[in-house]
Amino acid sequence: MNLKSVCFLSFFMAISSVVFSQFEGSKEIYSSPKMKEELVTHKVVAILPFKATITYKHTPKNYNDSANKEEEQAYTTSLQQSMYTFLLRKADNYTVSFQDVDRTNALLKQHNMYDNLDAFTADSICKILKVDAVIKCKYDYQKTASEGGAIVKTVLFGGLGSKTGSGALTMQIYNGGDGELMWRFYKALDEGVFNSSDQVIEHMMRKVSRNFPYDK
Repeated sequence: MNLKSVCFLSFFMAISSVVFSQFEGSKEIYSSPKMKEELVTHKVVAILPFKATITYKHTPKNYNDSANKEEEQAYTTSLQQSMYTFLLRKADNYTVSFQDVDRTNALLKQHNMYDNLDAFTADSICKILKVDAVIKCKYDYQKTASEGGAIVKTVLFGGLGSKTGSGALTMQIYNGGDGELMWRFYKALDEGVFNSSDQVIEHMMRKVSRNFPYDK
């Protein structure tokens, strides 16, 4: 490939990256009127297991419902672990500490809450976990393209066009004292074929970080 072709391809990739980035949905943020006065009293916060769903824009011929549910379950804990690791790594940036997720999950299982968190109020969960607040996250991922085809595009274009689906993150903080919603963040995200749970969280938290209420 000659220099002219390389320059053209680099320019094309740069322009396309800007265009693709504009497809990501705008964020939506809610803050309770009493958020500031409540959050300053928080010392320990628990990250609950994610609620993850995986759907397909076009159901593949080899779709297996059991395998899909297993993948969703794997996301539930892997994303929770990845978020805990991310927040722990940047602990100096936050006004609170975060409960070890292994402890969180063990306590939830001991009280038969782990598999049906939606049946319990946030304040009752906080009481069991002995924390001041909980972070509840929902991750919806819709696969829209063949991962095999996306891999080829990634190899050829260095990631350009390797989007295989669209994700949406809903992140909420509930107050332990009364169970009220203090803060809610929603963001639609484009996802790529090579995203591990750690990479997904890195991508999510880059969108969240400027608005995260525990940030110093």
